[in-house]
Amino acid sequence: MATGRRKANRAKKEETNWQERVIQIRRVSKVVKGGKKLSFRAIVVVGNERGQVGVGVGKASDVIGAVKKGVADGKKHLIDIPITKSNSIPHPIDGVGGGAKVIMRPAAPGTGVIAGGAVRTVLELAGVRNVLAKQLGSNNPLNNARAAVNALSTLRTLSEVAEDRGVPIENLYII
Repeated sequence: MATGRRKANRAKKEETNWQERVIQIRRVSKVVKGGKKLSFRAIVVVGNERGQVGVGVGKASDVIGAVKKGVADGKKHLIDIPITKSNSIPHPIDGVGGGAKVIMRPAAPGTGVIAGGAVRTVLELAGVRNVLAKQLGSNNPLNNARAAVNALSTLRTLSEVAEDRGVPIENLYII
């Protein structure tokens, strides 16, 4: 019975179509008594292009092991984001991660993802197709990816705002 359940869980996980993209692989060293110990750090973005995305970091003595650990870490830190009918974000938002700041603005259909570096990768794997984004401050890929995830995690839909304020959605539209 247990094996049947495991197969069902495995099939469910494979069904979600996770995509992973490596942003950066860096060789790092640690000074130990015998000399320097070399290892690799991989920054990986995991997403299903349907509103779920996560950033993970993995360290191992080989590149493949570091990427695997990064994917596992990214799946642990998944966030859900609201996407509009035009495959954009609901409202303008700013995010911070370390020394990096990211500004995101919704865009009209057909605009595409106008963003650079790690922010572009995070937005594409989240499933956002039309957005304007700008990195400010740091150029560090990890901090920029974390700033993008921070911004996306604070997005709210119109219905969530109406519920928080205790008013009907119709009253939020002011003409």
